[in-house]
Amino acid sequence: MSLIEFKNVKKIYHVGTVAVAALNGVDVAIDHGELVSIMGASGSGKSTLLNMIGALDIPTSGTYKLDGEDVGSMSDDRLAEARNRKIGFVFQTFNLLPRLTALANVELALVYGRATGAHKKSIAALESVGLGDRMDHRPTQMSGGQQQRVGIARALVKEPPLLLADEPTGNLDSQSTNEIIAMLQRLNDEQRITVVIVTHEHEVAEHTRRIITMRDGKVVSDEPNTSPRQAKTGFSGGAL
Repeated sequence: MSLIEFKNVKKIYHVGTVAVAALNGVDVAIDHGELVSIMGASGSGKSTLLNMIGALDIPTSGTYKLDGEDVGSMSDDRLAEARNRKIGFVFQTFNLLPRLTALANVELALVYGRATGAHKKSIAALESVGLGDRMDHRPTQMSGGQQQRVGIARALVKEPPLLLADEPTGNLDSQSTNEIIAMLQRLNDEQRITVVIVTHEHEVAEHTRRIITMRDGKVVSDEPNTSPRQAKTGFSGGAL
């Protein structure tokens, strides 16, 4: 059973009297443990597909199953539960609260789920991304790459099977980009977390094992990358 399965998915938005097909018959399946990139220009439908995968939106027609469950038939509470248990989100703009420390930002992800041992789990998550010595730092005291590592720790602390990264290197310099891509590759290789990266950068997509390209709301290519580039970094974090 695939972790992500789209069958003839359409998403129609109405702008005044005009119907716009953001997704127009998408068929995609992503298995557990894959490392996939979704590419496309602005308006290609990749952002809508991202929202759909993340259970932030539901299809107008067709079916989307997340780990075997039909997302389109879920109630709002069930959608929120699925997002909380199954998906970790990593954002281009980090989305950290500036007045909170790195540790407090990660702990927030567990507060909403009422998890036990949140403090200890959050410490372990930050150590796993190499920030054991930055837990008391606020975002303004950290580099962009460090802030993104906090974002990854926050996504990982709930131990989701799926990590969904939206342009995760879009605001980073080349060295930080390399570190973040290396970290995502390591999480996929060592922990078998399914990683889906939404990007417009070919240089980022070349590090994944499969590249899906969107155009005009459709998948126009879906190809394996038999020789993904390996990001080089001196960082070596511990396991969660």
